[in-house]
Amino acid sequence: MDEGLDGYLGTASQGLTTDLPRDPMTSSSNRPVSSLPLVHERMDWNLLRTFMFVVQERGIGRAASALHLSQPAVSQALKRLEDAVGGMLLHRRNGEFRLTGLGEEVNAIARDMYGTMARIETAALRDQGTAEVAGTLRLLVMSRVQSSAYDDFLAHFHRRYPKIEFQVDVQQSAAILDALTKRVPALGICLCRKPVESLYRRLFLRHRYAVVCGRHHPLFSKRRVVIEDLMDQNFVVFASDQIGDTLSPLTIFRDQRGFTGRVVGTSPHIEELRRLVVAGVGLSFFPEHLIRQDVLAGELRRLPPEESVAEIDVFLTWHKQRKLTAPEQAFLAAFENFLNRTPLESRAN
Repeated sequence: MDEGLDGYLGTASQGLTTDLPRDPMTSSSNRPVSSLPLVHERMDWNLLRTFMFVVQERGIGRAASALHLSQPAVSQALKRLEDAVGGMLLHRRNGEFRLTGLGEEVNAIARDMYGTMARIETAALRDQGTAEVAGTLRLLVMSRVQSSAYDDFLAHFHRRYPKIEFQVDVQQSAAILDALTKRVPALGICLCRKPVESLYRRLFLRHRYAVVCGRHHPLFSKRRVVIEDLMDQNFVVFASDQIGDTLSPLTIFRDQRGFTGRVVGTSPHIEELRRLVVAGVGLSFFPEHLIRQDVLAGELRRLPPEESVAEIDVFLTWHKQRKLTAPEQAFLAAFENFLNRTPLESRAN
């Protein structure tokens, strides 16, 4: 666990115990209560918090990465929690990830508890005079980060810390990661496909990509389009869409599907790629939440396949060894609170 977040979570959760309410006669596991362990005997909040991350990340591996723990440690925590509540919390066989009835209840209770803790933390910080935190908070941000939930978070953060000033620079993800590894005094919001040894990262958004064409492309007016129609089409792609770079899953998708068309345009900026796509220069891959208005307006058309062609994550990142400023510490603590209160699927527009 990193220092920036542990300062918040440690004070909020250290030593916390709770009683999970249950029906006196039955449980979600359909076993008599008399045969279940006594849940009220000092439930460990850290087990519940770990379970929340497993649910949020939809997997033990991703949860371990988000928590900066090993996968065995997360698996052991999940097993301990299942032993404590006396039943299975989720199904994890053959790629399936599904909460049991008991798992749904425990997750809901854990989220309610976290909300209560957040309110306690907010009250405590107000009592300590959080308005006195002042200075400049520098954020290095990739382009087109659209999230109403994040906008609301910033509004709340500004009300709580009115003396903090913002400096926001929009850069490519590769440039952001390079700057942060060089200890540039800033926090970053960017793509980070693989962990960087010197950086912490917290999952913020999950962008799901779709294949699109523009209104001047021949496929736009075709009544029925199937995946085979795309095989020989040309593409315009992000400059980082190459093996090993931040958007390489899109390259992998093209190669696995056997697309034979050429790459006829590149840009690091989605606005310019959109211009080329609308002009009919080629097909492209865009995040689903960014194309909805253009699809409704008749500028773009979503093409097969119906499912997302790739999921690419956006992270909040910062250097592990650089000493954080007071505004940065306040932002990280508040952002951690925001991430735990807001389900991943609710963060993107």
